Amino acid sequence: MIRKFISATLVAMLCLGQFVSAQTTLVNPILTGFYPDPSVVQVGTDYYLVNSTFSYFPGIPVFHSKDLKNWKQIGNVIDRASQMDFMGEKLTRGLFAPAISYHKGTFYVTCTDIDHDGNFVVTAKNPAGPWSNPIRIPQARGIDPSLFFDDDNKAYIIYNSDAPDRKPLYSGHRTIRIYELDPATLKVVGEEKQLVNGGVDLSKKPVWIEAPHIMKRNGWYYLYAAEGGTSVNHTEVVFRSKSVWGPFVPYENNPILTQKGLPDDRKDPITSAGHAQFVDGPDGKTYAIFLAVRPYEGNYYNTGRETFIAPVEWQNDWPVINPPSKNVDYQYKVSYKEIKQKDALPQAGNFAYTLTFENKLDPALLFMRTIDSSSFALSRQKGLTMKLKPETVMELNNPSFIGKRQQHLFCTAETELDFSPKTEKEKAGLTIFQDESHFYFLSKSIKEGKPMVQLFKSAAGGKEMELVSEKPVSDDSKPVKLRIVAEGDTYGFYFSKGASWELLKDKVDAKFLSTEVAGGFIGCLFGMYATSAGDQTTNSASFKYLKYSGNDPIFKTSK
Repeated sequence: MIRKFISATLVAMLCLGQFVSAQTTLVNPILTGFYPDPSVVQVGTDYYLVNSTFSYFPGIPVFHSKDLKNWKQIGNVIDRASQMDFMGEKLTRGLFAPAISYHKGTFYVTCTDIDHDGNFVVTAKNPAGPWSNPIRIPQARGIDPSLFFDDDNKAYIIYNSDAPDRKPLYSGHRTIRIYELDPATLKVVGEEKQLVNGGVDLSKKPVWIEAPHIMKRNGWYYLYAAEGGTSVNHTEVVFRSKSVWGPFVPYENNPILTQKGLPDDRKDPITSAGHAQFVDGPDGKTYAIFLAVRPYEGNYYNTGRETFIAPVEWQNDWPVINPPSKNVDYQYKVSYKEIKQKDALPQAGNFAYTLTFENKLDPALLFMRTIDSSSFALSRQKGLTMKLKPETVMELNNPSFIGKRQQHLFCTAETELDFSPKTEKEKAGLTIFQDESHFYFLSKSIKEGKPMVQLFKSAAGGKEMELVSEKPVSDDSKPVKLRIVAEGDTYGFYFSKGASWELLKDKVDAKFLSTEVAGGFIGCLFGMYATSAGDQTTNSASFKYLKYSGNDPIFKTSK
């Protein structure tokens, strides 16, 4: 009996030891590619995260995780054209900086429709959806709204707004403001109050105080926000008060997160870090989810602003992100168990997968501005069949385009295209796309009656394309495979009619598609695209699959 008791005790101790010593490696970015402006909420043992999508559709992806490492997209907040569309808007406009919160069985997402509806709220009982139609909050004028629910069940909306009296002292002079909000009617209560003027120190002319959140801990209300703009001067700063209405006092050691001021020649730099939100991990410790970028040179990157994570340490009741090092790391060890998501596409590190189009489109795939369900069809035999629409990707409408994010600096996208063009204007193929005036298009078409594979580059002004290279293809009755290879600062373009690949053009300038050159806030997409360039047609093109493989050296060398 004693022996059995001792054995059972040893087993229990071993199991407890395994639990205590369980270790997981968080790999940055936790969401690779164009996933900017993250916001996260914890509900029990579940985590939900949303990102900006600007004028792509569906808008605002919703991710679920159990461990802050493995994320699975479970839906999109704006997934019905009846909720919102972005026709006539540039792709870098649309939806700015969503924030997700939860209170008494209801999920809330606040966001800004920058050119039309302003700040709004949507709600859902299930974060996978369906989400309500947007409810505007016109009194909260500005951008980047978030909600805070206090212990007394009162709710507040916090947001970036104009300078006092709308008289800025300098360019980028903004404020953080607050309204009480009725969570039942989603209408503001009482008067607006200004919480922060300019930033941490108005005398230093701080710019673009934005993306504010409020949290409560140990009797303190913490107001934290981004400062410095969303590029290389990006920072995260924090204030605190004993009242939600302030006055808020800045932390003397601000900023609590930035990559500004680090050596430009450091190896594998992460830059532009900011726009953070705090969350408690499965281990009870605090973590920050934030945006940052991975340039391949200087401030050149094509993968957009990505979602990162770092530990938070509380020092004298102040949160400090990533102490003691200022460098954001590619890996962090944490002492809790990893929980993988069933049927989830990989999001971090190096990975490869193939999207097929037999039954439904993956929720991560993006259309431009709205969805036209009549323009495409799915089948086991043909895959994704897209009608050739007269609209082009250079216009502010809804072309026949479906894209996935470029998630690595070094990666390959490939598809098999079944398409018989009837005129020289009819083109279908694979594009690597930054915005309306910055893209490359690897297409099949005809020239002087002969089938061709052609590479185009968007021309100056974004109203037409210029031919970069072309080659004839034989046996037009068979599908052609198309491949785009990203290698940091260059792209290579290939095609195949059989087992081997033929180079059409390599060493094509990738910086042309970088945010540094194109401007704006979005990242590159590999897009399946079919157009008749202004002509009406009944023709269509079929894409059998979309293969993606990412192979960034940093993920192979990190320890």
